[in-house]
Amino acid sequence: MSDFVTLSANEARRRMVSWLALAQPGFSADRQGVGALLSRLRHIQLDPLDAIGTNADLVAMARIDGLKRGDVYRHLGPDDAGVSPSFEHMAKVRCILPASFFPWYRVNQPKLSWWDDGKEKRLPDGALEAVLAELAERGPVTPQLLADLGRVAQRDWSGWKSTGKAATLALEVLWARCEVVVSGKDGRGRRLYDLPSRAFPEHAEAEAGPWGEWALTQRADAAGMLPANMGPWWSMLRQARKDGTVDRLVESGQLVRVRVEGSTRKYLVPAAFLEHEVQPWDDRLRILGPLDPLLWDRKLVGHAFAFDYIWEVYKPAAKRRWGWYVCPLLHCGKLVGRLEARSKGEVFEVQNLWWEDGGERRAALVDAVEQHAEGCGAVRIIGL
Repeated sequence: MSDFVTLSANEARRRMVSWLALAQPGFSADRQGVGALLSRLRHIQLDPLDAIGTNADLVAMARIDGLKRGDVYRHLGPDDAGVSPSFEHMAKVRCILPASFFPWYRVNQPKLSWWDDGKEKRLPDGALEAVLAELAERGPVTPQLLADLGRVAQRDWSGWKSTGKAATLALEVLWARCEVVVSGKDGRGRRLYDLPSRAFPEHAEAEAGPWGEWALTQRADAAGMLPANMGPWWSMLRQARKDGTVDRLVESGQLVRVRVEGSTRKYLVPAAFLEHEVQPWDDRLRILGPLDPLLWDRKLVGHAFAFDYIWEVYKPAAKRRWGWYVCPLLHCGKLVGRLEARSKGEVFEVQNLWWEDGGERRAALVDAVEQHAEGCGAVRIIGL
């Protein structure tokens, strides 16, 4: 076993902010810039809730000046020729991923059983072939536009029911197997499905190696500091914990074992995380999405940033300490407060604001809210 590198809490905080592109604006607000951001972050986590932009919007808008609500999907979706720089699949959870990742998913995902709960057995004969043929002829299309192939038995998971449409279920099976891909969204925010050969011909049939080492290094790159214990960060990587993959990557120098002073938690970090030049942070205040990669490990956030953050969106209202959709505020490398807001139509409403240390940063907050409201298409701000 390799020795651990020990970081101070302050050093861990500085390196995380810099590694996750939150210190300085460094990407242009166009297709090239958003694509470069995705390549840098590896994963942009998806969530459909949209209070002041979806989580993917917030991740991108915190790092790219001048970006508009929905731009992250527009710039990472199909171009005029139907070619996309990204696709959706499972990483930590469901994420937007660079198209260059697709070969590893195409080769390895059909071998993994995370998605198989008997879906194919519920399909009528020929449903998979029919959907593939329709996509080949008409794609990219949304599930709502597929020809009706009849009904299937629905599954119920604690009140959430699966689709009852055979065509949609067939699409889900094909997507999980990487025989079709989500290449973007239409103008109404609905997922567009297409054949990989059309969505990104450069990557559709490219060669790829085994899953474990590649996926683990990508997950560590995305996290910055990957907790070594089990957790959502290890989704689809359980085998890599058991088969010596971690030890091999540490012994080869690709990953380094790290501790943070004052904590017993153990982390795996890319070697470059400890070697890269830490960027000095600017004075911009950033509104972070609840699922921003900086916030993935809430215990690390609590220790390195002295910031207690729980996303309370699924808590009953009476049990919430803060609110339904509360976004942390990052300023000069520190998590300094929380914002609850809504953007609807032309109005951006600041509903609640909490400063962490009692010290207001009024000018920085006004600039951040004005920029974010403009990005959401609002022309009037209330509650600020």
